[in-house]
Amino acid sequence: MRADGDRLYRDLRAALVPGADLKETGAALSRVLAPMVAHDALRCGVMNPASGLGVTSLAFWHGYAPDVGRALLSPDGTGGDARELDRLARQTLPVTVADRGHHPGACDRLLAEYGVGEELCLALRDTRGVWGGVLCLLREAGGRPFDDGDARRIAEVVPSLIAALRSYVTAGPVAPSAHVPPPSVLIVAADGRIGAMTPQARTWLEAMTARQNVPDWLTESSFAALAAAAREHAQSPRRQYPRLCVPSVGSGWWTAIEAQPLGDEGDVAVMIQRATGALLLPSFCDWYGITARERQIMHHLQDGSAPKQIARVLDLSVHTVNEHLRAIFRKTGTCGRNELVAAITA
Repeated sequence: MRADGDRLYRDLRAALVPGADLKETGAALSRVLAPMVAHDALRCGVMNPASGLGVTSLAFWHGYAPDVGRALLSPDGTGGDARELDRLARQTLPVTVADRGHHPGACDRLLAEYGVGEELCLALRDTRGVWGGVLCLLREAGGRPFDDGDARRIAEVVPSLIAALRSYVTAGPVAPSAHVPPPSVLIVAADGRIGAMTPQARTWLEAMTARQNVPDWLTESSFAALAAAAREHAQSPRRQYPRLCVPSVGSGWWTAIEAQPLGDEGDVAVMIQRATGALLLPSFCDWYGITARERQIMHHLQDGSAPKQIARVLDLSVHTVNEHLRAIFRKTGTCGRNELVAAITA
């Protein structure tokens, strides 16, 4: 990154405090970006390349009214349209502007319905792929329209923002820092509301949301979007399978969340459990910047293989395998094989 990029990274990193209130974090991000592109509200949703495009596993909101937020996360909003995000990410300048009905997109219709002005949306992508989400800045009705200069300036934020988000996710200890609740299930009804749930599910939700003060509307809307994705996948298996791997920020462990329809009535079962092994490794490696070769070595470590065995299977020298292991330990902040394996398999 350039010198100004380094400064922007430091400012973004200071705004992203692990475990902090998500509303405060969204406000802090807004303050950092306001001198570059003036705006009245901000939202940022992120997954990671391994998960593909779909419901985000990290989200920061500032200045959006809850009813607008719910609408944008609904299947009719851009939050539920992975194809639109894929199209945007393929553009040379991955930026678009939604306004009050002058274009045919779903987001434009929603902005018109709620009387909001314009929303500048930026797809988050880097050399590893698309980070499954967007950074959106909102200007209220009557404000100055976004222009090409705004689009170029916000696009310059991407490298620093992704780097800051990765530091945010990887700042804590790799191994779980608290007791992990047992697997649980909750039911999302056809109307998108959370219905029945096991006692363990309530424990999971409290662990995932209470510390960071996640608003109820955001939790409910996120599960409704996941349920909608499950119904779409059931009708068309080519659509992205609804599975999230939520980083350990704020809870002390990585969480796997996936959804499956219960039948033709529209109810969807959402399973929540600690993410380990095959569920964890792709997302874990994306966030920690693990290379393809290092990922191969971690896969074999999961199976209990020693460096000599890994070297034989991958046709590498033991010295090379150990060099890769040292790089993995450095990136993850682990002290050795035992701590690393415990973090991804226990």
